[in-house]
Amino acid sequence: FFFFFFFFFPTFLPSQFSRTLPLTGIPLAATVAFSLSDLSRCSHSLTLDLAAMATSAFGTTTATSNYRNGGAANARNLPKNSSVKSKTGVRKSAPGSLGGGGAASSSSKDDAGVPGRVRVAVRLRPRNAEEMVADADFADCVELQPELKRLKLRKNNWDSDTYEFDEVLTEFASQKRVYEVVAKPVVESVLDGYNGTVMAYGQTGTGKTYTVGQLGDEDMAARGIMVRAMEDILAGVSLETDSISVSYMQLYMETIQDLLDPTNDNISIVEDHKTGDVSLPGATQVEIRDHHSFLEILKLGEDHRFAANTKLNTESSRSHAILMVNLRRFVKGKDSAVSSENSSSLQTVKSLKPSVVRKAKLVVVDLAGSERIHKSGSEGHTLEEAKSINLSLSALGKCINALAENSPHIPVRDSKLTRLLRDSFGGTARTSLVITVGPSPRHRGETASTIMFGQRAMKVENMLKLKEEFDYKSLSRRLDIQLDKLIAEHERQQKIFEDEIERLTAEAERQLSDAERNYVQALEKERSKYQKEYLESIKKLEEKWIMNQRKSVNDEKSKVAPMEENPEMKKLLEKETAHRKAVEEEVWTLKTQLAESRRSEALQSSEIVKLRKMLDDEAHQKEKLEMEIGKLQSHLLQLSVEADETRRQLDSGGSEEVLSGLDSLLHQPRQPQSDNSETGDKESVAKLFEQVGLHKILSLLEAEDADVRIHAVKVVANLAAEEANQEKIVEAGGLTSLLKLLISSEDETIHRVAAGAIANLAMSETNQELIMAQGGVRLLSNTASSAEDPQTLRMVAGAIANLCGNDKLQMKLRGEGGIKALLGMVRCRHPDVLSQVARGIANFAKCESRASAQGVKAGRSLLIEDGALPWIVQNANNEAASVRRHIELALCHLAQHEANSRDMINGGAVWEMVRISRDCPREDIRSLAHRTLTSSHSFQAEMRRLG
Repeated sequence: FFFFFFFFFPTFLPSQFSRTLPLTGIPLAATVAFSLSDLSRCSHSLTLDLAAMATSAFGTTTATSNYRNGGAANARNLPKNSSVKSKTGVRKSAPGSLGGGGAASSSSKDDAGVPGRVRVAVRLRPRNAEEMVADADFADCVELQPELKRLKLRKNNWDSDTYEFDEVLTEFASQKRVYEVVAKPVVESVLDGYNGTVMAYGQTGTGKTYTVGQLGDEDMAARGIMVRAMEDILAGVSLETDSISVSYMQLYMETIQDLLDPTNDNISIVEDHKTGDVSLPGATQVEIRDHHSFLEILKLGEDHRFAANTKLNTESSRSHAILMVNLRRFVKGKDSAVSSENSSSLQTVKSLKPSVVRKAKLVVVDLAGSERIHKSGSEGHTLEEAKSINLSLSALGKCINALAENSPHIPVRDSKLTRLLRDSFGGTARTSLVITVGPSPRHRGETASTIMFGQRAMKVENMLKLKEEFDYKSLSRRLDIQLDKLIAEHERQQKIFEDEIERLTAEAERQLSDAERNYVQALEKERSKYQKEYLESIKKLEEKWIMNQRKSVNDEKSKVAPMEENPEMKKLLEKETAHRKAVEEEVWTLKTQLAESRRSEALQSSEIVKLRKMLDDEAHQKEKLEMEIGKLQSHLLQLSVEADETRRQLDSGGSEEVLSGLDSLLHQPRQPQSDNSETGDKESVAKLFEQVGLHKILSLLEAEDADVRIHAVKVVANLAAEEANQEKIVEAGGLTSLLKLLISSEDETIHRVAAGAIANLAMSETNQELIMAQGGVRLLSNTASSAEDPQTLRMVAGAIANLCGNDKLQMKLRGEGGIKALLGMVRCRHPDVLSQVARGIANFAKCESRASAQGVKAGRSLLIEDGALPWIVQNANNEAASVRRHIELALCHLAQHEANSRDMINGGAVWEMVRISRDCPREDIRSLAHRTLTSSHSFQAEMRRLG
């Protein structure tokens, strides 16, 4: 009636409806188009009913389909698995996209992206305890068809609306299944170099935080998307070359706060005007090296996140949690190797090409739940928080509406949430959205709003871009190091070459000086020889000439004689001339020898050239050897890193069970991890036990070297975890040695591992008596008083908790300060330590209750006398499930003894007993509390007095 009235009389409609219901004639098609902004202002359910009445009244849509997407004709224009009606089909690109910017519109061909639509999965939460009672007579408002990937939303008992999604996950879907269909494709894209976003959206209390941020401490199968995503990332990268850094923040009351540093409570958003990227430079970034450190970061962040108790959720998140994982990877196969000796010049040039680095970012967003104030019951500051949450979610919805309708303007700056997610919707990131809904028909309006949000998000298309760049800094550092090495090597070779040249020059000069000296000596010797002969011959000639003069004077008669003497004189002159020629020939011979010495010097110079070439060959050979040494050093560094990682995993491994004793295996080559790694470690320790022998291992506990003692005590602790080895260890004196370590050693690691081994041995009743007889409780108490490490306190508390379960040792345990030690360890406030303390108190209270029932014990509880009741009452509703369960058991056992009733009434334990009898999730504890309250006259009288 209302529909037809307003349809034919539009002037009576409000202005927003009159704008969105144009009348173009009587045979109107059933396209009653309400704008998304108008839908957010009016009642959602009324609008859907009006649209359905219009469709049935005018009947212009295709009758072959009852979907809300408008029939099969329009479905051809939509992306696969999408059934949302759209005038313009799938969004390809928009000038004002949530991730757009000036740089995106002017990108080059190399920056062209790959289209990728936002994938949306819907997950149904099972009914909770409240809904099972309140909605027992009503059917679920949601019906899933996972094989067809459809969801039916019931309007009434005979009519329903059908929607299609990329994935439909029932209430029985496992966390692993949710991760594989929602987040794993995004994680794989991040490993390939693309940005990725995984986001959870839905009403408060529908399981968003469970889907995204569950840590899985108690149940590994319950791990959420954050934990599983980091496991795949660590498995897909090489920590030697790649790097992973994590930032964890919350958007609370429109301020970005660092969950890893609570003092940093106003982080600013920085946008790059060239690329359009959004960054948070003020956020704390922690480098991740193993999975354990990541879990510690998540725990720290969850402790600092704001939460409140509302009518819809006992721990309702009051902020949007944002986990940013920045990944930097070196691309294998693209970094060229160093050119070999016979490589061409082209290969040498390629060796200088920089490495290719891929930078990707994974953003995991756990949105705070949308809520209606009259349903959540928020008031005061919680009301202000709800307003801020709804405003930011409304801004996100407006942006997605604009993107789905290809609007020229995207209101990105209406909220910091939309500014942070501008790359996730319409940008360059691969985005997966999981929407969570509940089955309750009371919240049908919120469920329908969530479904429509997911349908509109499926129409948004992103352009995926590979974040790849050259690592010029690494190349520069590598070239600088190589240049320094070459310069140093060149200086060394130059020095050697200069020394060799100096040596050869000195040798040549020495040889030349020797030759010149020998030549001068020989020449002087020959000159003196010929000069002497010449003087002798001249003297002889003068004597002959004098004699001839005398003969010519005495013998005037003979005239022929002088004529005969002249030829003889000529012969002498000829002889002298020949002798002179011989001397000249000798001089020429000496000159020839000098030339030969010079030629030998030239030969020596050629030898120097050969030596220089030999030095160059040796330098090249040395470079090859240095390359081999560098490869060996890199391999050695890799083995060292793997050994350190194995040691860290072994030191931090184990929860409340067996401490790792495999440190002695760190020097073995690391094998790939598999599902049976724990069995392999145990077999390795068993093999070590058989080869070395227990007595030899126990003797190492008294070694002088601290590292040897640490390794030995870890092996003993690992052996003590097996029941078959416990008796052998006790018989060989291992228990006594472990207790002595608590006295003699001051090392925190030895105390922790020794206490863990004693806790394993304390599981046997026989060993418990031996521990008490040797003063073990006193030693454990002293260790607890001086320890600060939570793991050490957890091991000590576990050992004392095991001793508290022995009926025969209660008085002695209390006399040696066991209960006081347990209560003293609560100062740590670590959940694991508190869980062990609560377990010990529960065991002690159980033994006291059994002794009182048997008539062995009378009077007040020793726990109450030692002052444990205030702490028990204070932690009866502890956030940790393990602590709360043990405390509830302890209260029930204490309440069974009438002598404790007055102290419990005065301490406020009656209220906790009433709460346990009504709200405890475990049926056995709830029944025990109810039975105890009804059977105690004191409790009944107190409850009647309090009304």
